[in-house]
Formats: sequence, C-alpha cells, structure tokens
Amino acid sequence: MSADVHGSGGVGGYRAPEGPEGEARSGGVDQEFLSLERELAVFLRRARAASGDMAREVHPELEPAAYGLLVRLDEADRQRATELAAWFGVGKATMSRQLRAMEDLGLVTREPDPADGRASLVALTDGGRERFRRVRDARRARYVRKLADWDRAEVAELARLLHQLNGRAEG
Repeated sequence: MSADVHGSGGVGGYRAPEGPEGEARSGGVDQEFLSLERELAVFLRRARAASGDMAREVHPELEPAAYGLLVRLDEADRQRATELAAWFGVGKATMSRQLRAMEDLGLVTREPDPADGRASLVALTDGGRERFRRVRDARRARYVRKLADWDRAEVAELARLLHQLNGRAEG
C-alpha cells in the first residue's frame, strides 16, 4: 500500500481507488506523485522568494540567484569560476557576470590560482562571509521556530529524503 502523503487517508482527505499492485489511481494519475509535484511546486516557489529576500539581506543590490553562490563558496571555500559554473549548470558567461557583480559589491574576491597562474580562484571576502553567515543563521533560526513542534527524527528524515531526491536529480 502507498504511503499516506498528508496523514488523512489520502491527498486532501481523499483516497483514490487502488489500481494494480495497490497504487492509488484516479483517471490513470498516481495521486501520490501528483501530490508530490504540487507540494514541490509550492516549496520551490517559496524557496525562490526566500532566496531573493536573503540575497537582499546580504546586500540590497545582490541578485537572488547569487545567494546560492554564497552558499557554495562558504561550503567549498575557494573555487575556479569554471568549477562554479559546472556545479550550478550554467554557462561561463553567466557565471562570470554574476561573480563580477558580487565582486563589485565587495562580497567576493579573485586571486591567482597557485596551481595555474592563468586561472583565478574566487573566494568570499571577510565581509561577504560575515554578511552571508548572519543571514544564513537567521534563516536557520526561522526553520527551528517553524519546525519547533516536529520531532528531531522527523527533521532528520526530511533532510535525508531531500538529500536523496537531490542526488537523483543530479544523476
């Protein structure tokens, strides 16, 4: 039997008739996957809006997409622009433009790559790291407040499942 997505006997209290192998089906649509698609769409819409808010908290002129760059640079430290472009799946020109804007705002710096003098490494400035971490810590505090009534095991399970989903999306 399929997992109950909302704890109410089905999606929105409705349990579709079961098809082959116990799958809930309605008009040939798998309700669990329909519910997953709907919930992910809401989650992604909110995540995009939050990313824009967090980017503006770091710096009022920072593009929303650049917040993810700050996350990556904080985690990975110094990286080549080509590595960042590959990580995010964007072109070199797009990455170069975003990095130049972040450099102009004083959030990142470029330094020669000791392994290859023709290339440079991008790193957060001290001020960029401090601004980013302040915003990131405030975001985490909001998660703690919003999920205060969740068991820690549920939070860990959600993180595990999202990690699994992200891993499959990359592969």
